Amino acid sequence: MKIAVSGATGFVGSRLVERLHKEGHRVLVLTRNTAHAQKVFPKQAFPNVEIVAYTPTVSGAWQEAIATCDGVVNLAGEPIGEGRWTPERKQEILNSRKLSTQKIVEAIVNANPKPSVLVNASAIGYYGTSETAAFDETSSAGNDFLAQVCQAWEAEAQKVTDAGVRLVILRFGIVLGLGGALGKMITPFKLFAGGPIGSGRQWFSWIHIDDLVNLILQALTQPQMSGVYNATTPQPVRMSELSNTMGKVMHRPSWLPVPGFAIEALLGDGAIVVLEGQQVLPKRTIESGFEFKYPNLQPALEQILK
Repeated sequence: MKIAVSGATGFVGSRLVERLHKEGHRVLVLTRNTAHAQKVFPKQAFPNVEIVAYTPTVSGAWQEAIATCDGVVNLAGEPIGEGRWTPERKQEILNSRKLSTQKIVEAIVNANPKPSVLVNASAIGYYGTSETAAFDETSSAGNDFLAQVCQAWEAEAQKVTDAGVRLVILRFGIVLGLGGALGKMITPFKLFAGGPIGSGRQWFSWIHIDDLVNLILQALTQPQMSGVYNATTPQPVRMSELSNTMGKVMHRPSWLPVPGFAIEALLGDGAIVVLEGQQVLPKRTIESGFEFKYPNLQPALEQILK
């Protein structure tokens, strides 16, 4: 197949492109920074990767390239866990998802022939946060900022179905791999200063990056998959368990808690991502026949950290 990927040089996107390329698919990388993309995917190592410059929130010639593709994976979006959520930053977080999805959908709708499937990222932030509730794909949306972002993001993706294109929305949990949230947590443990963040009671719904890439591939290739699927392991954990398991795997103490106010000082409103969690279960994902390679935390962390 030929697959277009936006957000291709990011933490998840780069792993997905590597995997698609390895399996013999051709990949169209949509990127704001072609020089950076050429470093990530050098031509000698990635002969089947074509790099196209685009501005995610603006229509342009890049949209015509979509017509040559069998499927599209849209992973574009500003990182939510970096820096304070000023009003401007919040607007960036929203626009980078809503408008980029709008332009991807516009490209698919106008393409002739059209790609047969759009796999669009969303996030478990859709459900809001709770220490007590459990959420699956049928649960209703929360009402905080991230829930509103996810609803706006998914609403734009939904419009592709009017053109008869199959849509799969994957609500990502916290992706575990060398990078992302886990990358930031490793350093304190290495320095013997690791421990739970905040109360330690908040839920941490996660997925190993290899499982996420496998799920994206399944969504691209199985025509019976459509609608919303939670990209989270069936075994979410509390933050205290995550911390204890990291300590165990890294042979480091894990008792030094990081107080909530320290995270809030650093991230402002963005602290909600780590201080308040949600217990999210992948009901429809399991029903689709997807098998997790890393359903449990300890083997997942051992594979990543060793």
